[in-house]
Amino acid sequence: MVKIKLFANFREIAGKELEIEARDLNEVVEKLCKKYPGMMSLFEREGYAHFAVNGRIVFENIELKDIDTVAIFPPASGG
Repeated sequence: MVKIKLFANFREIAGKELEIEARDLNEVVEKLCKKYPGMMSLFEREGYAHFAVNGRIVFENIELKDIDTVAIFPPASGG
């Protein structure tokens, strides 16, 4: 199982950290949207959802292993 850490709006919708069976990031998104339909609008916003796998930011779909941790968060803001 892949561990999912959610931040900001994503965490507000799910309310917790999760573990999901998923082969890649696309499957993580698909399963989250199915379980939490409110997340779909966040993922559909161009450039809104950012991903880090095991602490490294990724910009494309990658294959996941059961030991991986995926963080999902919105863009950072501030100055």
